[in-house]
Amino acid sequence: MQITEIPVPDYERVIKAEDPESGLRAIVSIHNTKLGPALGGMRLWNYESEDEAMTDVLRLSKGMTYKSAIAKTGLGGGKSVIIGDPKAKTEAQFLAMGRFIDTLDGAYITAEDVNTTVPDMQVVRRSTRWVTGLSRDDGGSDNPSPYTAYGVFLGLRAAVERAFGDADLSKRSVAVQGVGAVGSELCRRLREAGAKVFVCDPKAKRVAELVETLGVEEIQDSDLWGMEVDVFAPCALGAVINDETIGQLKCKVIAGAANNVLHTPENGVELFERGILYAPDYVINAGGIVNVSVEFIEGGYNQDVALRRIERIPQALQEIWDIRDAENIPSSDAADRLAENILAAG
Repeated sequence: MQITEIPVPDYERVIKAEDPESGLRAIVSIHNTKLGPALGGMRLWNYESEDEAMTDVLRLSKGMTYKSAIAKTGLGGGKSVIIGDPKAKTEAQFLAMGRFIDTLDGAYITAEDVNTTVPDMQVVRRSTRWVTGLSRDDGGSDNPSPYTAYGVFLGLRAAVERAFGDADLSKRSVAVQGVGAVGSELCRRLREAGAKVFVCDPKAKRVAELVETLGVEEIQDSDLWGMEVDVFAPCALGAVINDETIGQLKCKVIAGAANNVLHTPENGVELFERGILYAPDYVINAGGIVNVSVEFIEGGYNQDVALRRIERIPQALQEIWDIRDAENIPSSDAADRLAENILAAG
């Protein structure tokens, strides 16, 4: 395996690994460990280029630093990406990835993410101890997706109350983009709360199941942007709020599970100027990382502790929106400022 250090300003370590035997091509980004070891998931994606993969892992790892800081997990921020076709993933790749992570001596701790699963992490665990989110039988906290969805639901409800004056979701409509493990669980909670829910996802079978079981309504992605809904919940990949889409938005709230929702900081400014309340992604979607972080408390994982900590997410969002209103700045800038203050204080 060939391991290469890549100097990147303002990042503690960025490391690339290539393993011809297994076909692994991967990057680990350790953004900041001031508050603790860098924890962040392992994403598998068919990136068009190494530069695209690098851009993704850098943005994601910085987001993890800020996410852990505001969520007070006692951890730092990192991320890893594997460049490859998710449909062609192999055990050999994950074993090699474990060996790669093991060379970092605990500075980076991994977990599942897009296109990786708990069984994949169990394979990685055979090569390194630095893995979280394993099954309960293995002493872990299990799949973080339901906990992420729970935090997003609580944060979305808080955003609705902030924007409309009450938290009654039975009065509201929500468009959910992406109904994977997190998005589908969010839909279930929204429907139980009485919300009218529209969904779009390229996986037609998954959408059809939710239409039948939950009574959601299917829409096409192309129809999403001009819809007059109360809340847009992006739960797929990032950068969906961009110069092309932002002018089409007719919602009052953006609150979802996706990372890096804003393509540029300027998009956050435009949302603020248009009066659209934004729940910063790395704050509202912190439930999964909070759940995993509880594995590190004395005595090991405790679900009751995890749920209590996840239920602080609305409080963190309210603090950010208070900064937004007091200083007349976008929610995205207010969140960054809060996270940077926490990091500065150590």
